Amino acid sequence: MTAATTIATGSPPDLDAFREQARAWLREHAPDPSPVTDIEAARAFQAALYDAGFAGITWPQDVGGRGLSTAHQQAFSDEEAEYELPTYPFTIGMGMCGPTVNDLGTPEQRTRYLPRLLRGEDIWCQLFSEPGAGSDVASLQTRAVLDGDSWVVDGQKVWTTNAQWADFGALLARTDPDRPKHSGLTMFVVDMHAPGVTVRPLKDMSGRAPFNEIYFDSVRIPADAVIGEVNGGWHAAVTMLGHERVSIGSRRRPKTNPLDFTAVAALAQRLGVSGEPATRERLAELYARERVLELFNVRLRQEAAAGIAPGARGSVAKLAGSMLARLAVDTVGEIAGPEIVAWDPEDTTGAAVALGINSTPSSSIAGGTNEIQRGIIGERVLGLPKEPSVDKGVPFRELKVGTQK
Repeated sequence: MTAATTIATGSPPDLDAFREQARAWLREHAPDPSPVTDIEAARAFQAALYDAGFAGITWPQDVGGRGLSTAHQQAFSDEEAEYELPTYPFTIGMGMCGPTVNDLGTPEQRTRYLPRLLRGEDIWCQLFSEPGAGSDVASLQTRAVLDGDSWVVDGQKVWTTNAQWADFGALLARTDPDRPKHSGLTMFVVDMHAPGVTVRPLKDMSGRAPFNEIYFDSVRIPADAVIGEVNGGWHAAVTMLGHERVSIGSRRRPKTNPLDFTAVAALAQRLGVSGEPATRERLAELYARERVLELFNVRLRQEAAAGIAPGARGSVAKLAGSMLARLAVDTVGEIAGPEIVAWDPEDTTGAAVALGINSTPSSSIAGGTNEIQRGIIGERVLGLPKEPSVDKGVPFRELKVGTQK
């Protein structure tokens, strides 16, 4: 049992038995890691997780979850960190969309969507960012117009993770341009296979295509697909962003991650520099920050179990996670020197480190930039004065934002 788990008080009496069950199941069923995502294999594994009782551990029982404590989830997370499980396609749905539907969805929506998500039958994506609305999501211009008993959506989204596999998306669109930008938005469930939806991959500098741009051309959405209230989409968005920032900040790095403390310390040992004072100092800082973030996330999960929403403190986890990734990259650079740009082609560690370095900058952008997180923390956690806002109360159609003239 890790130190992060043992700080929990009042541990459930069946926790050790649950942990042993998880350990035994993972030992038998965890597949060998693969560099290529096999989407059907991922669905099958998620279904197996569900059948074994390890999907939706803390989710309500009425939607297919186990209804167990965060201590149980922590125990399973400790055990799964030993493996590279093929659950990446479900991270958006499980960490962001599903919890938001659970919070704000109708009973029919919860019953229709959440059990299928848990069983791996559906994959979800989050449709917020646009070419002219990134950190300022409320400036989005994708429109949804009510036409009879359905909404017609036109617009574009970008930087959408997992859209290439998604069956459904949580779409934020503007439904009333005569309201101020924050109050004329609505969140919808959109069928990603519906006529008029086009998904195009976007490559990043790592050479992979984890993101997509999405086009909506007169896409019809049923009236009962609204999540929350019509024109109450900003509340739904804030709810989802809170789940997103906790999810990103608390996401466990796989045991084989080349940028965590254990791997970086092993690299220093292999290069013969682990005894140098400067190296030891950097490694100590990396270890300390990893532990602090882990313990902070345990606290958030414990509070959530007690009915205390993380709120803006989710931004603390998200900011700390991206700063930790940056520190890890800098530490590897100082330790490895030229090996981070030139390595033996047979050295899989060198290639993994390079991929991690190229992927790290996105952690300070995805889910809201570090600057946005600092603003949220300052205003909503520390109680500092809000930044001046010149567009408060102004109808959106009168604003010059993004590509709107």
